[in-house]
Amino acid sequence: MAIIITDECINCDACISECPNNAIYEPDEEWSYADGTELHGMVEVPGNGTVDADEKHEPISDEFYFIVTDKCTECKGFHDEPQCASVCPVDCCVPDEDHVETEEELLKKKVWLHGE
Repeated sequence: MAIIITDECINCDACISECPNNAIYEPDEEWSYADGTELHGMVEVPGNGTVDADEKHEPISDEFYFIVTDKCTECKGFHDEPQCASVCPVDCCVPDEDHVETEEELLKKKVWLHGE
């Protein structure tokens, strides 16, 4: 499953540099699928239709750091555990019960974001 950042976030910035998928953004920051990935132009988002990877999207939060679910792989293929959760000083990076994915799905998402 993807990781979410709860409203207990203190905006310390510890998680941002740890994310291998560039899935974490600052409060009120626009985001795109292309940010920090191999995606550009029109792409098929697994299970979510076709989008322009370069298009900027509205921030998910304007108060605390946030994780884009479609870009979160729980660090599968990079690390043994989600790095955001391992460095968070207030333990606000937690599993997102609304977006449960298997390890196989997360690894496929990693390949989708970064290539083989």
